[in-house]
Amino acid sequence: MGEHFIDINSDLGESAEALANGSDFDLMRFISSANIACGGHAGDESTMRKTLAAAKELSLAVGAHPSYPDRANFGRIAMPMSAAEIEITVRQQIEQLASLADEAGMKLVHVKPHGALYHAARDWTIAAAIGKAARSVDPQLVMVGQAGSPAVEHWRKMGFRCVGEAFADRRYERDGTLRSRTMPGALLASPADAARQALAIARDHVATIHNGSELAIVAETLCIHSDTPGAAAIAQEVKRQLLAAGFVVRSLA
Repeated sequence: MGEHFIDINSDLGESAEALANGSDFDLMRFISSANIACGGHAGDESTMRKTLAAAKELSLAVGAHPSYPDRANFGRIAMPMSAAEIEITVRQQIEQLASLADEAGMKLVHVKPHGALYHAARDWTIAAAIGKAARSVDPQLVMVGQAGSPAVEHWRKMGFRCVGEAFADRRYERDGTLRSRTMPGALLASPADAARQALAIARDHVATIHNGSELAIVAETLCIHSDTPGAAAIAQEVKRQLLAAGFVVRSLA
């Protein structure tokens, strides 16, 4: 029986405070891939440089985490932008991070859209705009989308290597979407609960939705949000449980 591999990723560089107080770095010690905010919903040159440096120290794969250009709403509300406008802003965000990564002697591995743009990529025109932006920077970039989302298939048809993502720290709805953060039980803030869900997804290909029933899900990478309370402790327990179950935690590179 061969080895089973899984990636653990997190959205990072979204808060100068989290970089300054070390909480981002604490979390990064237990993941294998870092999605770095690149100016759309959060992040600036300083936070990108610091996050890249931390990722390099910890030998993590790094990727761009582009968003609708809406810092006021943290990129969580869809904006009325044309496909051409989305392509331009996503390309600019990826390019800036790629340039800083190059200065640091690193290479971007993947692209994972953020927030509302991540979910909007279910639509072909939006997924195509994001894909075109990524391809213009580097055709070898891996595209990361929600497992089961049409976005993954859209990007695959464009010729990208694609990776399906599931969430260790978020509860799902019956239709496979994430339970809204405004609803009770949306976050799995307990390390034990998040690790239980991560292991169920990785090993059994199921997640438990909020009413207790199961949702089939196949994913190659598991996300832990850096703004979930106790994110580092959650990531530590998720990784511990996965390793104990015989998984090899390996980056998207």
